[in-house]
Amino acid sequence: MFFDKKEAILIFLRGLFMGTADIIPGVSGGTIALITGIYERLVHAISSINFTFIKPLLKGDFSEFKVKLFEEIDFELFIPLLLGIGIAMLTFAKIISYLLETQTAYTFSFFLGLILASSYVLYRKLDGINLKLIIITVIGIILSYIFVGLNPIATNHSLPVLFLSGLIAICAMILPGISGSFLLLLLGQYQYMLNSLNSLNFTEIIVFIVGAAIGILGFSKILNYLLENHETVTMAFLIGIMIGTLRLPVIKITTTLTGSWIICVILAIIGLLIIVVMESKFNYID
Repeated sequence: MFFDKKEAILIFLRGLFMGTADIIPGVSGGTIALITGIYERLVHAISSINFTFIKPLLKGDFSEFKVKLFEEIDFELFIPLLLGIGIAMLTFAKIISYLLETQTAYTFSFFLGLILASSYVLYRKLDGINLKLIIITVIGIILSYIFVGLNPIATNHSLPVLFLSGLIAICAMILPGISGSFLLLLLGQYQYMLNSLNSLNFTEIIVFIVGAAIGILGFSKILNYLLENHETVTMAFLIGIMIGTLRLPVIKITTTLTGSWIICVILAIIGLLIIVVMESKFNYID
């Protein structure tokens, strides 16, 4: 296995952006993966893991195990990507917590720009826009708009609950526009898991990760099928979901702003420009 250093660095940077997005309620790491052109490869790579390499391992055939392992798992993708995601989550968890608590309106203004630009960039890349795609997009908008308006569920923080929360949230994290962190917020686990991450509570983190791993292995196969067989329709629906989630930053901005609207606009524009620059630099969306 030989890594292309330049490609590994680009994937690592994607991981940093994805990890940062995944800890922000209302912003999806899947969105970052999508606009930087790594989304379909990621979904396909995850869905391709069927654990067939375990059989030769159990038989003691280590050479066959190695062959199957490297055939089935895209290490060139997973190693730099997961490294970037992990570093981002550990590094930015405290920063994001502080910004969301002290600069809520300004922080969500920046997020609004990110989501709005992502929706536009993706829609521009669709192969033609017709009535069917518009209707599907509108359905996505309505469903995510309603979802974002749901109230958080009061629940406990036992290990089984954290396991289920990880299993459910990861399905949202891989979907562009559906924030896994926001889903954790609805499940009443967001702040608790953020504190666990900040304090490096490994027991709770590991239980959550195990649930997430099981969830993503199953869900990615469904998503991979849709992208391979109904890509345009699926993308239109996902874009609608992204647009609908704009309800969250709008609510946060209008209800918490105590400063200047001009700063909010500037931050939104900065977020928008970041997405546009990222898309033009990576330019992997076909």
